[in-house]
Amino acid sequence: MRTERANDGGQAERRDLKVIVGAAIIRDGRVLACARSAPPEVAGMWEFPGGKVEPGEAETDALIRECAEELAVRVEIGARVGRNVRMAHGRSVLKVYAARLLGDDQPQALEHEALRWLTADELDSVTWLPADAPIVAALRPLLIPT
Repeated sequence: MRTERANDGGQAERRDLKVIVGAAIIRDGRVLACARSAPPEVAGMWEFPGGKVEPGEAETDALIRECAEELAVRVEIGARVGRNVRMAHGRSVLKVYAARLLGDDQPQALEHEALRWLTADELDSVTWLPADAPIVAALRPLLIPT
């Protein structure tokens, strides 16, 4: 993703935005929330699993890779959830996608302090990372038990 801004001379300056993808993994009317273990300033705060999109990698492919690395699960990626969220002083953008587990895969906290399945009523029971918090409202309608 590219953005433009004017520099001191009034000319447009281009820079690439880093894309971060997150997975709102939904199962039985609940979404998976993951507690960060590091760095210290955000340890214990909650997020959707995911990570950076590598150069030349599709967003959905990055999310499939990140879920395998962080949680040891296979996922099917669905529609976007919420809006783009600017992060890191405008240098990155977070895009969250709905996802579902494949087969009987069970998430493991390989890179997180803890994992929790949250219902719509429980979404406010954890402290979300600032970038993930705007997605929570858009997520509520998707958490209808099946």
